[in-house]
Amino acid sequence: MDFDKVVCDRTSIRKYKTTEISRAVLEQLVDAGRRAPSARAVEPWEFVVIQDSSSLLGLSEIAANGSFIKDAQAAIIVFCQKTKYYLEDGCAATENILLAAAAQGIGACWIAGDKKEYAEQVGEMFKASGLLLVSIISLGIADELKAQSKKRCLADVIHWESFKNRESSK
Repeated sequence: MDFDKVVCDRTSIRKYKTTEISRAVLEQLVDAGRRAPSARAVEPWEFVVIQDSSSLLGLSEIAANGSFIKDAQAAIIVFCQKTKYYLEDGCAATENILLAAAAQGIGACWIAGDKKEYAEQVGEMFKASGLLLVSIISLGIADELKAQSKKRCLADVIHWESFKNRESSK
């Protein structure tokens, strides 16, 4: 799939079919995550791939706003070692996984992790205590048709040479 199409069409999917995702495809998604840019080339990330339905259910019960995880065919949990730029690195890895999933025709949704009240519990649940939860990514073949949410137009967000507040310039 063309990269611009992947970026323009990718959207958060929360309803999934029961079609399994192969281990090979899940490895490709994690491989995309590990290839993300990393400040100072530290690569603090660790990825836990979940396919077990009881684990997905348990995760859905503790992750606020993630009740749909129980219906996913898999999830990838992005943890990072505590480094100066763990959040930036972990988010870059998460975005790579989301784009790779979209390119493979797999629906995905980013569920927040960093600083969430359930972060420590997720770490304990998956034996990643001491690591920082950056994100949970639910995965499955989409069982919903969903257009990408409306985005602000380029002219409203681009500023040349310095920030120019359009409201104050009127």
